[in-house]
Amino acid sequence: MFAYRHAFHAGNHADVMKHITLIATLDLLQKKESPLVVIDTHAGAGLYALKSPLVRDKAEWSSGLGKLWGKDEEAATPVLVNRYLELIRKFNKSGRLTHTPGSPLIIQECLRPDDRLRAFEMHPSDIGPLQLSIKGSPRQVKAERKDGFQQLRALLPPAARRGLVLIDPPYEMRDDYKHVITALREGLDRFATGVYLLWYPIIGRFQVERLLRQISTLPIKTVLHATLTVRGPLSDGLGLQGSGMVVINPPFGLKTALEDTLPYLAKTLGQDNRAKSSVREAESPAALKTALGVKTQAPLTSSQKR
Repeated sequence: MFAYRHAFHAGNHADVMKHITLIATLDLLQKKESPLVVIDTHAGAGLYALKSPLVRDKAEWSSGLGKLWGKDEEAATPVLVNRYLELIRKFNKSGRLTHTPGSPLIIQECLRPDDRLRAFEMHPSDIGPLQLSIKGSPRQVKAERKDGFQQLRALLPPAARRGLVLIDPPYEMRDDYKHVITALREGLDRFATGVYLLWYPIIGRFQVERLLRQISTLPIKTVLHATLTVRGPLSDGLGLQGSGMVVINPPFGLKTALEDTLPYLAKTLGQDNRAKSSVREAESPAALKTALGVKTQAPLTSSQKR
């Protein structure tokens, strides 16, 4: 417990995938004038200095954000990547890449005056920096050391009846996968029309397939499933190959935005010839398993049942 820190992977390809999807979703939701409440269940420390020991030792940003830095000056760069880099520049006024923001600061930069952010972080070493890095009145932006999964029960449905929930647990423990399903099930029960963004790692473990299968059984009407894979599996089957985003109740236009962006990210951030991306959307419960990539299980034989 608490061994994982967001700083370990700050600015890597998974961060890029998550933040670009988050920005695109926020921009599309804000096309409507009514206020929006955003909940970040696992917010991290807020802002990460690339020279800090926790970030520097792994330097994963160099194969993620570092490969994109300055690409907004090129004609072929997708609009959504330019939008992402525009936000990153706000935290790097010198023009050099020295810091990368986490999801709560990216959300904060996107908020309109009547929008709200509630960010939660349980790690004792991260909550202080998070609270120092956020700005604005507590009424609009608030960070607390509380369990983000549990806080969904108290905050949903939001008074504004428009909300976005970002769920990005560390998956440090196997129970995290169970907590994700419980949080989504309870969240949908309380706030069926909310938009839920779930990030998950693409790793060589059966938990991912099981997670997607369990999501496919939830009372969901529409879902978007996007993946970015930067390399094939290592010989031992371990390591982070990429990441996925499951968006429940995706706003109109998100599929097109990601289809225009993810192939570029796969090409730019790819580490071998197995780098790839995908975007699938289901607009009915019957198509959920196909969109989530869940294979239909063959009926058990008599010997398997025994």
